[in-house]
Amino acid sequence: MKYEHVVIEQLRGYGRIQARLKILQSHPVGGGLRLSQVSGDDKLQELHRKLRGMPSKLYLTKREQEIETTARTYLKSYPLGTKAQLRESKLLIGESAGDHALLRELTAGIQAVLEARGGSAEGIDGVLDRLSEMQDLEQEKSRIEEALSALEEYKAAYSRLLRLRYIEGKAVEDVADELCVSRRTFERWRPKAVREYANLVGYGHME
Repeated sequence: MKYEHVVIEQLRGYGRIQARLKILQSHPVGGGLRLSQVSGDDKLQELHRKLRGMPSKLYLTKREQEIETTARTYLKSYPLGTKAQLRESKLLIGESAGDHALLRELTAGIQAVLEARGGSAEGIDGVLDRLSEMQDLEQEKSRIEEALSALEEYKAAYSRLLRLRYIEGKAVEDVADELCVSRRTFERWRPKAVREYANLVGYGHME
């Protein structure tokens, strides 16, 4: 069953996600700031939110419509968010030379924000790439946690089994002991637990 391999790999990857997030969050971006601070409450994030959350053209001025078109170009170059958002941005209308001129204007503004905070040795491209990666990992981590939490609401033993076996990496015998069940029961529960998790995250159709 394809979904079983995907589920197990996802759960086993939880620890790597946490470790990578820890490194990214502590990454220096200049001026004594860490990446986690930039991604939290910073004008850089505010600028990106404005670019990504522009309202409908029905409510935009002519200038704002130009900015919206530029935002599409910007998202292609600096996709702060999930990979799905990146894929969607590539489907948007193409950009013109004028778009790129506006893009340079916006990029200069964001660069000024970084420089005002002490600058960054890796420049704006590096900071934005790391921000994008960090947000993707945070969303993946939340997805795993939410699925396990939802599973716990109606199959607590299954949720705990998956956490102990795949996230914490404990041996089968140790997991069975903590669940107070025999190894035979563990072996019966394990595929059911994986299947339930797969259904929750949308992998159930994979056979």
